[in-house]
Amino acid sequence: MKLDRKDILKALETITIAGEGKNMVESGAVANVVTFGDEVVVDLVLHTPAMHIKKRAEDDIRKTILELVSPEAKIKVNVKVEAAENPNQIKGKAIPGIKNIIAVASGKGGVGKSTVTANLAVTLAKMGFSVGVLDADIYGPSMPIMFDVENEKPISVEVNGKSKMKPVESYEVKMLSIGFFTSPSQAVIWRGPMASKALNQMIFDADWGELDFMLIDLPPGTGDIHLSIMQSLPVTGAVVVSTPQAVALADAKKGVSMFLSDAINVPVLGIIENMAYFTPEELPNNKYYIFGKEGARDLAQDLGVSFLGEVPIVQSIREAGDYGRPAALQTGSVIESVFEEITRNVVSEVVKRNENLAPTEAIKITTMAGCSAVKK
Repeated sequence: MKLDRKDILKALETITIAGEGKNMVESGAVANVVTFGDEVVVDLVLHTPAMHIKKRAEDDIRKTILELVSPEAKIKVNVKVEAAENPNQIKGKAIPGIKNIIAVASGKGGVGKSTVTANLAVTLAKMGFSVGVLDADIYGPSMPIMFDVENEKPISVEVNGKSKMKPVESYEVKMLSIGFFTSPSQAVIWRGPMASKALNQMIFDADWGELDFMLIDLPPGTGDIHLSIMQSLPVTGAVVVSTPQAVALADAKKGVSMFLSDAINVPVLGIIENMAYFTPEELPNNKYYIFGKEGARDLAQDLGVSFLGEVPIVQSIREAGDYGRPAALQTGSVIESVFEEITRNVVSEVVKRNENLAPTEAIKITTMAGCSAVKK
């Protein structure tokens, strides 16, 4: 029996190295393949010293060749670990065609981050921009409900000979969410690596097309998902959402600090204050500051970042989210004008950021002494 090198390479194209979006042939990890009769030698170059990734890659190669090429093949895998040519990883646009990637974050849950993301997205679309939303809140995805597409499923399309996911589209906004792949009552019980792999698939294995803006709805806090996103993508800038009370502001401050840290260095475009005040219909000239007054505005000033605007407490915002039609789509409403102003401020900050700062770099994450370390 004589093995064919082309058959080996075709088989290896079905394997993806953990943490990477491309298969090992496309990514350049397969340095060489040599066949001698029923023997094959695969030279593999990895950019991570992690033993579990090395072992998994070796096992995957052996298993795949035996299953797809020949069960009698004698396989040798040589693994070499090299530092990436650019230790800072990717500069500029990680996904061709996507111009700006904006992370929408909050230090604390329940402040309306996803609601703000949805309304920013539809407002950008109304302004004529092409927009996508990546629902990165793996454990609490809400975008399918907010856009009334919870029963939709992304379809598979072929792009340049490769199978890709086609994002679901609603109100002229493209989106992907783990919520499309689970039932509404199903809890996502995943460890960090599984969640990161799912995110990588939604980022790199999707046909996003040309986008002016991709909004990433991050989960609350400053955890593993945030690092995975910023490891995978060079984020243009971050928007932090908070409510005015002290507890939310303290967590929002941590969120801003995470993005601005030397290790991560993602520009913060500004802070949005949600649930800023309440105005009853019968008293349209009155404002009641239920959760405190202008706390997020003051925090933005203290941290030296822009204040992007405030969103009042309006029942229609909640109802619109529940019904799957973001409130900013209500023509002539107060909420439409509120989000138009906030969105113009966000776009203005993006323009200034792109004119004055170098492209953001994706971060490199390593593990040292049992704890996570972040390197540029």
